[in-house]
Amino acid sequence: MSNWTSYYAATAGGAPRDTLLRGLALWSAPPAAALDLGCGTGRDTLALLEYGWQVLAVDAEATALGELRQRVPTALSAQLDTRQARFETLELVDYDLINSSFALPFCEPSRFDELWERLTAATRPGGLFCGQLFGERDSWARRGVSVVDSTALQHLLQPWEVLHHKEEEEDGHTAVGQPKHWHIHHLVLRRR
Repeated sequence: MSNWTSYYAATAGGAPRDTLLRGLALWSAPPAAALDLGCGTGRDTLALLEYGWQVLAVDAEATALGELRQRVPTALSAQLDTRQARFETLELVDYDLINSSFALPFCEPSRFDELWERLTAATRPGGLFCGQLFGERDSWARRGVSVVDSTALQHLLQPWEVLHHKEEEEDGHTAVGQPKHWHIHHLVLRRR
């Protein structure tokens, strides 16, 4: 996406993504360590903080992280750490929940498989992944984003228990109003 500023302005203040809310509803242990990868201005980060999670919020755009920090209530600020980084270079530790709402497709395609392996290894057994992957018929597939076909998706999901998978394909618009054909896999996964 060429204009992240417009995207952040269009999505600021939006409700947390459904995949994250589904994951939080399925979590039965006390909140622990979460990674919000591609956090933007924090629509999902704020929900994680409100649920009591310690959150590392990561985005490549410093402006988005600055807006996120301004939005976090003082009472929750000790639960938040932010880091400006590209997914491909981020050093990972262990997490109980990894959230990446509409962000992983923007990983450099040649590095996506390696990143997915590192995210899988960084998720503790019983931990969750919540987020989206783009399918091969998404109109941005020809624009250099990471997409998965059904065979690749099945391979990626092997170390995970699938708690929720909704495949969506439709014509629509982006957050900034541009026409787009969407092919999305909405996922909530539990690490085996």
